[in-house]
Amino acid sequence: MPNNYLVSRRHFLGYSAAAAMAATLPGRVFAEEHMAGMQMPGDLLQGGPGKWALAKPTHVRLAVNLNAICLAPVVVADQHSFFKAHNLEVEFVNFGNSTELLLESIATGKAEAAIGMALRWLKALEQGFDVKLTAGTHGGCMRLLARDGGPTTLEQLKGKTIGVTDMAGADKNFFSLMLKKHGVDPNTDVDWRVFPQDLLPMVLEKGEIQAASGSDPVMWRLTQKQGYREIGTNLMDEYAKLSCCVVGTRGSLIREQPEVAAAITHAILQAHAYAAKHPEAIGSEFNGQALNTTPQEIASVLKTHTHGHYSVGNAFVNEIDVYARDLKAINVLRPETDSLLFAKGITSNVLV
Repeated sequence: MPNNYLVSRRHFLGYSAAAAMAATLPGRVFAEEHMAGMQMPGDLLQGGPGKWALAKPTHVRLAVNLNAICLAPVVVADQHSFFKAHNLEVEFVNFGNSTELLLESIATGKAEAAIGMALRWLKALEQGFDVKLTAGTHGGCMRLLARDGGPTTLEQLKGKTIGVTDMAGADKNFFSLMLKKHGVDPNTDVDWRVFPQDLLPMVLEKGEIQAASGSDPVMWRLTQKQGYREIGTNLMDEYAKLSCCVVGTRGSLIREQPEVAAAITHAILQAHAYAAKHPEAIGSEFNGQALNTTPQEIASVLKTHTHGHYSVGNAFVNEIDVYARDLKAINVLRPETDSLLFAKGITSNVLV
């Protein structure tokens, strides 16, 4: 596949329809020169490993949060031979929610690759970690909720208190930039308070906060209960067409063994594509790994995500550019950072 192919899929009927839809999204980076004269590229994920299968079995360490439902397709990938088919012998390294330790593990050679949330990684990557992002894997998994009778829109959160689990969390960053886009300054117009995720429903009910931001499955579970309403998710506005989780590999791996980085990336994307079509199977297989949930709940959560979406190449650069641009607007990234150059500098198109 030529380097300048722009590859990004989300179960749509045709490339022209997708381009027309993207053109209507406010602020969407979708360069016209990439579209001119192009045809719909073949789906990278159809069939087996294809040219990305390694010549011999290769041991790799993959750093993940083994309890994250949105990563369930990867955690159970070998039950469907996605890694094995690529001749990858994967050892999972569980770093939980610690982004800094996870990125450090890749940069220092303790793992070859990792999966995490773009909005949590970009600030760290701005500091110079030797890590390259190779693909966006899916969208969804963060929600902003309120009680019935409380705020119903982002605009109505002005002057209110929002509960979060981490002041540097991906969900806090995402809803901060969404508030900014809806005319609410996230640094001066709202008050952010930190609570353990399990306490968010209680403090929300008591009125100590007027909205709560967090990740699935806890936040999805609240949407199923009476008395709660969903103000937004990270699949709202233009972000409905973007990935939230990304694959990162050690920079030296791409320089020295690009075929291994490609095999890891392709296998992970195939696992997510499978989850989009078979959420019940993933739910059953992942249930033993997850905490305080059921196969049915896992499958229901996965259905609200966009595991049928992936982005690589120029499409992925454009997605990271959007995030970087908006993180600058809320003072997460440095104001002098050129978002497009930054996106190009921290990504690598290994599936060529």
